[in-house]
Amino acid sequence: MTAKPLLTALLPLVSDLSRDLPDRERYRRLLQAMRSLLPCDAAALLRLDGEWLVPLAVDGLAPDTLGRRFKVSEHPRFQILLSNPQPTRFASDSELPDPYDGLVNTPQATLEVHDCMGCPLMVEERPWGLLTLDALTPGQFQSLELDALQAFASLAAATVTVAERIEHLALRAEDERHRAEVYRQASGLDRQLIGQSPAHKRLLEEIRLVGSSDLTVLITGETGVGKELVAMALHQASNRADKPLVSLNCAALPDTLVESELFGHVRGAFTGAHGERRGKFELANGGTLFLDEVGELPLTVQAKLLRVLQSGQLQRLGSDREHRVDVRLIAATNRDLSAEVRAGNYRADFYHRLSVYPLHVPPLRERGRDVLLLAGFFLEQNRSRLGLNSLRLSSEAQTALLTYDWPGNVRELEHLIGRSALKAMGRHPQRPRILTLEASDLDLQLAQAPSPAAPASGPQVPERLPPGGLREALDDYQRQLIAACLQKHQHSWSAAARELGLDRANLSRLARRLGLR
Repeated sequence: MTAKPLLTALLPLVSDLSRDLPDRERYRRLLQAMRSLLPCDAAALLRLDGEWLVPLAVDGLAPDTLGRRFKVSEHPRFQILLSNPQPTRFASDSELPDPYDGLVNTPQATLEVHDCMGCPLMVEERPWGLLTLDALTPGQFQSLELDALQAFASLAAATVTVAERIEHLALRAEDERHRAEVYRQASGLDRQLIGQSPAHKRLLEEIRLVGSSDLTVLITGETGVGKELVAMALHQASNRADKPLVSLNCAALPDTLVESELFGHVRGAFTGAHGERRGKFELANGGTLFLDEVGELPLTVQAKLLRVLQSGQLQRLGSDREHRVDVRLIAATNRDLSAEVRAGNYRADFYHRLSVYPLHVPPLRERGRDVLLLAGFFLEQNRSRLGLNSLRLSSEAQTALLTYDWPGNVRELEHLIGRSALKAMGRHPQRPRILTLEASDLDLQLAQAPSPAAPASGPQVPERLPPGGLREALDDYQRQLIAACLQKHQHSWSAAARELGLDRANLSRLARRLGLR
């Protein structure tokens, strides 16, 4: 390769070094220039994060690749590339599985990568990540000069160094270096808050904004959107990140144990209290307490919690001694607590103390193509779990994921990918090198709401709302549904709870509110 084509490809990148560009755009230009210099079917820039490689930009690969997290120890080609400071070119007939098998966007029938080459990126003399190139045609890289890839890798290292220094300077200006480092992890590395949609970016920005404060945050959103991950990200973005994050699912405990879990108890406080025990507040002292399903707290507990939040003082059950705690509270619920306040089921003063900063987590159906990135993350997890070389989505399966409404959000997607991978495995008497999930494997039409022509069995929505309006109609529907489920299971509350997808304690509490117990 002559010097002129090399300079033609590299000069725009040199110019970009002095420009203030978003990281995604900077890395996209980097890969485009590399593909013009070194013709290939796909290219990727991956960052090394502990024992994982995280794709930051891809060109020519399936969109779900950006959501995947590659464990280096499970991919021998990545191990070899990282262990060699010089560029590496694999033989076309290499038997080593390629991480991108089945992921290259191509109209060709073949799915396996035949030619592969790559180079580690060194920043401050340490491995920062990888540049990789792949081709489906055997021998396509044989005539390419490794020196050209080495030159390009050096400029790529300069590019990522500039990107990180620009970010570092911006963070210093805000005096948030440590907090923003953890925020960067929460945006898609350690905490798997994966996404690129505008709705997801707004959520990350709010996490960055309120995370650095001590304000009480009420995280709201539908079931399965990832409220616990958001709570973890808020803690990691705070000044308390090096202190404990203690969690309690308020719906998973009977009312009689909630106070003990929160405030602790002394010996003899109640039957079974054989010793003294610290509660979640004391365990979280100096750090953060996360109360999940906070809408399920009994009114009596709400009153005691309010006192602790206002004064920072608590008493263990059975004790008169005051304990002072310094705790930041983060709570989460999928219920409309303002409606619960109006209905008299929730204390107004406690609700306002919880919702100092309301933070809404968007449902998956509002996040566009984020569903493919999240699918990629779960596909890579299941690929490893099932011992496959590659697990991918067909184009029809991708379309099915994008058009589905996702009532169960990210949790539903996670379970769907795991279930569909097992079903697809069952279609093959022998384990395939590349397993493709088809739209039929996803079977999403079964989860869609029934059409008016084929109404679902069981309780029906009334044509006219009762005098109490929508809330009373919903309560009436829940009564019918729970009663029918209990009758089906011969009044076994545990079996009914499993079918309804609720914790037994949560179902019991709901039944009491509806007058069924």
